[in-house]
Amino acid sequence: MSQITEERTDGLFHALADRTRRDILRRVLSEGQSISALAANYNMSFAAVQKHVAVLERSGLLIKQRRGREQYARGDVEAVRSVASLLNEFEQVWRDRIDRIDELLKDG
Repeated sequence: MSQITEERTDGLFHALADRTRRDILRRVLSEGQSISALAANYNMSFAAVQKHVAVLERSGLLIKQRRGREQYARGDVEAVRSVASLLNEFEQVWRDRIDRIDELLKDG
């Protein structure tokens, strides 16, 4: 997997920072849905759901496609994997630090 830019990383985490966007992503990862079907799941305006979808689309986590008059959204599994990869990198840094502390305690 290629390295992703800091700007892209910021966009991914910004998109995932909101619980509604995380829920939308869960829904469209399991199967693509029309934006109007997605909007029916939330107690907010259609325009508000569209804005959440746009944030997810800009981050690359979601792909929109037009089918006739309807727009459909589907999750991008590769983008989600890139987020998981970043989190794994952070976890490895943390584990390395713990290992160094353990070594220092053994030697001390």
